[in-house]
Amino acid sequence: MPTADQTSIADTVQDKAARLLSLHRRPEILTLINCWDVISARTAAGLTGAQAIATASHAIAASYGYQDGEQISRDEMLAVVARITRSVELPVTADLEAGYGDVGETIRRAIGVGVVGANLEDHLRPIEESVAMVETALAAGAAEGVPIVINARTDAFLLAPERAADQSLADAIERGRAYQQAGAQCVFVPGVLSTELIGELVGALGRQQVSIMNAPGGPTTAELAELGVARVSIGPFGQALATARYAEIGSRLLAGGGLPAA
Repeated sequence: MPTADQTSIADTVQDKAARLLSLHRRPEILTLINCWDVISARTAAGLTGAQAIATASHAIAASYGYQDGEQISRDEMLAVVARITRSVELPVTADLEAGYGDVGETIRRAIGVGVVGANLEDHLRPIEESVAMVETALAAGAAEGVPIVINARTDAFLLAPERAADQSLADAIERGRAYQQAGAQCVFVPGVLSTELIGELVGALGRQQVSIMNAPGGPTTAELAELGVARVSIGPFGQALATARYAEIGSRLLAGGGLPAA
């Protein structure tokens, strides 16, 4: 039997999962400022209008000296995510890459450290395999009593840059619909910044169903909201921009200058 404290924690996780799902379904866009450690998570959570926190696997891996793509171990990744969930009160959705070879166990462990949403990548595997991954993730959440929000990522644009845009679009729509039928609450399509293509994705998959990763020079959040996008995040770009600013200030100091007044 769970203790009273354990029951309270479980209820809190369930409440956060329900809140995260509601943030995807409301008319307003959900804007996520991705974090990679406790200080970035607390900074993002403290911003006016912040309603949830997302981790960035690429940024977490980079902060430990790893390349992206599950080069960092699941244990190391989840240890960082656990610190983040403990440091903020907002719902946390974690980038769990492609599930680290055991999607069900990865989701179970992520929920155990307070995660209520997850990105899962398809790496352009056969649709049947990717659908099974979504189904496994949702079943793992149900077994833990937590309605985890799955942001099912298709790499139709990101990993096939040589294809014509219409081919990638058709692939993204086919995969997205399959993931929706499997129960994914949102379809994540990184690598596409054209408002025309995003509009077609929303038209095919539904309003408040599509998740986009923005990038420097991409559409504004207001433009994405007008298109009917459910969710926008910035992936590793927050860390990249912070690092660039850090290097700029360091170069100024090394050249004999001082710290900015602001």
